[in-house]
Amino acid sequence: MKPIDLNEKFIVGLTGGIGSGKSAVTRRFEALGIQVVDADVAARDVVMPGSRALAAIVDAFGPTVVDQNGQLIRKALRALVFSDEEKKAILNKIMHPAIREHMLSQLLQADSDYVILSAPLLLENKLDTWVNRVLVIDVPPETQVSRTIHRDNVDRLQVLAIMQAQMNREERLEKADDVIDNSGPESALDKQVQVLHEKYLLLATERRTLS
Repeated sequence: MKPIDLNEKFIVGLTGGIGSGKSAVTRRFEALGIQVVDADVAARDVVMPGSRALAAIVDAFGPTVVDQNGQLIRKALRALVFSDEEKKAILNKIMHPAIREHMLSQLLQADSDYVILSAPLLLENKLDTWVNRVLVIDVPPETQVSRTIHRDNVDRLQVLAIMQAQMNREERLEKADDVIDNSGPESALDKQVQVLHEKYLLLATERRTLS
């Protein structure tokens, strides 16, 4: 897959289901000097006080979604859109373009040998059209559930609901160019990341040579 208007950069799209350990993997790539553009971080950045997206959210949902310091109250916003598909669609119409624009800007500014685009919904939101390789962090579904319950202090049904909204494991793996198995201890990631890092350096060099 070829990226869209990204100055011949070599981009690896990293994704995985909830609880798969995406952050543990991206930290290791960052330790190797690779820049990471993270969709979750972008989603927080675009609603900082004074941002266009936050102003649009207040216009759409009212002043009760921000505190006295102008910060978005995410819990209040979630409560408003949780069971209202129309409001959820309005929020997505505000957030998705803002997040995409923010991530695209970061990708264009990245200057490491290659760059990681980390997004939980990389495949669902068609962001794989921006990347050269898709890297899936894979764990069994039961591991996703147990890790997320422990990490986020939520119940099993909440985790299963989130998993149902994401692409299933089989389909995600089918779309992967590379896979990291994160079903074992976190230390087992080190070698897998190092092997892929060396592979991506070679592929990025080949791309620059051919361009």
